[in-house]
Amino acid sequence: MAALDVCFAEACELARLIRQREFSSVELVELYLDRIERLDPALNAYVTVDADGAGAAAAGPLDGPFAGVPIAIKDLTETAGLRTTYSAKALADNVPLFDSAVVRRIREAGFVILGKTNTPELGTLGVTESELNGVCRNPWDLARTPGGSSGGAAAAVAAGLAPIAHGSDGGGSIRIPASCCGLVGLKPSRGRVSSAPWPAGMFGLATHGPIGRTVRDVAALLDVMSGYELGDEYVAPALERPFADETLQSPERLRIGVAVDPPVDVPVAEECVAAVRSTADVLSDLGHDVVEAAPPWNGEELSRHFVRVWRHGPATSGIDAEQLEPHNRALADDAAKTPGPELAASLQYLRAEARRFLPVWQEIDVLVTPTLALPPVPTGWAFEGSEDDPRAVVRRQRLFVPFTQIFNVTGQPALSLPLHWSGDVPIGVQFAGRPFEEATLLRLGAQLEAARPWADRRP
Repeated sequence: MAALDVCFAEACELARLIRQREFSSVELVELYLDRIERLDPALNAYVTVDADGAGAAAAGPLDGPFAGVPIAIKDLTETAGLRTTYSAKALADNVPLFDSAVVRRIREAGFVILGKTNTPELGTLGVTESELNGVCRNPWDLARTPGGSSGGAAAAVAAGLAPIAHGSDGGGSIRIPASCCGLVGLKPSRGRVSSAPWPAGMFGLATHGPIGRTVRDVAALLDVMSGYELGDEYVAPALERPFADETLQSPERLRIGVAVDPPVDVPVAEECVAAVRSTADVLSDLGHDVVEAAPPWNGEELSRHFVRVWRHGPATSGIDAEQLEPHNRALADDAAKTPGPELAASLQYLRAEARRFLPVWQEIDVLVTPTLALPPVPTGWAFEGSEDDPRAVVRRQRLFVPFTQIFNVTGQPALSLPLHWSGDVPIGVQFAGRPFEEATLLRLGAQLEAARPWADRRP
């Protein structure tokens, strides 16, 4: 296999090549490090590259299902001995003494960590731009964003600077960059992946998850990430079989609802609607029952309460508000002025809204929507008009990402697949399943991948 093909190979395939001694882990790490050195200055996907640590880990000994396979870790997640900045200037030199539980599981599976990937400050935006770590760019079009907040993770995988990546998602932060970069991104069910040693992220809105080139890779990495840790507030049921095995199963005939109208009153680009409509045609051809759906979004009210909860992320980061970027400083200031009963009322509202919304899945098995309301926006777009009003940055997000947050509120699994292209620009389609039914989404995703392959596309 040629070196370029190796860099765009599945992580599962790389694991096989290492086991069969067709490549060594050292060779793979050197290959990716060389590409990072040559190509990442234009992308800024990595904020820290651990060449020495990766080389030492690759030299072994190695064990586990992914022994020797390189991976990238999002810079919002602690890595022992490896700089973790959260893209915050106050933490520019922060080096944790411990691995988060999900990183420990990744290491135990044999993965070799190449480095940490770019994210907006504290992960609060759907684009990846920060004062500390700069602008991350989309490999398909350097003038566009790779999305956020796992934008560096997605840019790295799309550009062949890592075969697979860890991400996290509190309002769409895995699905948004997967859509922008032509990848597969899965937000697991609440409780599937532990947040240890921390409480559940953002009052249960956020979770770790995988970003990869294929459904099989994403399923296999989710197998690695999943599992209970002592003290977890939310616990997903045990699996019937590994997620990787689910991708080998044909899905039963599913009832699939399609919705292109957004939860809030914003326009949806024609390309994003076309992505869903063409996907619906494929689903019908595959034998599924496809119907128009009108979910009871109640998006304006949900958005108001979601932001009231969301802004407590910057407020509880431990960073003095004056050291934060203007939009996060405004969020922290607003959170500080929120009376306790108002925050509690918003948390209760979101929980009640999840109860009200979930009965839709008594009528369907999967809901299909656009992942985003717009194709990947230009870099800098999120900050336009915010010079005198930093809150405009947060308000502007709703024009881009109206479809994703509801599934963080409900805790449902949601998957973005790269099923449509506008010229050379990828457009993702979102699939949401019942709580804890990631298997349904992965079986369906694998079926769609076989029907409309995307893995051979390269920027």
